[in-house]
Amino acid sequence: QVQLVESVGGLVQAGGSLRLSCAASGIIFSINAMSWHRQAPGKQRELVAVISSAGIAKYAESVKGRFTISRDNAKNTVYLQMHSLKPEDTAVYYCARTVALRGDYWGQGTQVTVSS
Repeated sequence: QVQLVESVGGLVQAGGSLRLSCAASGIIFSINAMSWHRQAPGKQRELVAVISSAGIAKYAESVKGRFTISRDNAKNTVYLQMHSLKPEDTAVYYCARTVALRGDYWGQGTQVTVSS
């Protein structure tokens, strides 16, 4: 079975940093694009960042310059490094395998809370 297991999120003050990880199994990780999404209360889930199998990354405008998506194929893990966090970054964050520009397998979600 495909599993995407995310690290625990956390509580961080505005301006702080946090790194999320997502460990994949049941897929050939190295050939798959991976992505991070988030959903805040009362809002739709949105794409945060996506990274291709070749390591090319794209970001939502709201996080450009602050977040970095990366992957370690040897560890079957995708990361989201978040800097300069803002209260509006508060959300449940999900990793996903990305096929045809959408996720087909999803992590369980992890809460990130940014306090002001």
